[in-house]
Amino acid sequence: MTFLTRYDPFREFVTLQDRMNRLFRDPRGPEGQDESLTTTAFAPPVDVYEDEHNVTLKIEVPGIDEKDIDVRIENNTLTVHGERKFEQEEKEENYRRVERQYGSFTRTFTLPTTIDTESVQADYDKGVLKVKLAKKAEAKPKQIKVNVGGSKTLESKQPKSESKTEGKAA
Repeated sequence: MTFLTRYDPFREFVTLQDRMNRLFRDPRGPEGQDESLTTTAFAPPVDVYEDEHNVTLKIEVPGIDEKDIDVRIENNTLTVHGERKFEQEEKEENYRRVERQYGSFTRTFTLPTTIDTESVQADYDKGVLKVKLAKKAEAKPKQIKVNVGGSKTLESKQPKSESKTEGKAA
């Protein structure tokens, strides 16, 4: 027995809309109740960037006291641990919506062998924790002279800080 179905070009759009609705489900529960007001663990966002002398991490941790942040290095692993506490200004049942995340977090980063783990700086300002990891001297770029043909010498640009250190070592 063969069935013929009429082609509906919008059928896929309805299916897609249903899937998107399931993905971004309404924050109310199945009975239409408001979402729970429990605190959840979170992982603060991190930016990592590198220049010729340092690797720097910027971690967004607004609303966390510096005494609640712990930064450690063990076995070439940087661990940042902290906690954002849920402080109730009013009774919990008076909240209509809680979107900020609360609880403790731990972020770990495996450090490259080029990092000098003895010279690490951590600064906390305006809700951003900035961890600056210095590179070892042997990991920094070095000046190399290139001889061409025998009469001309080409030199690549040397960082200003490198030229000062080479003069002292010679």
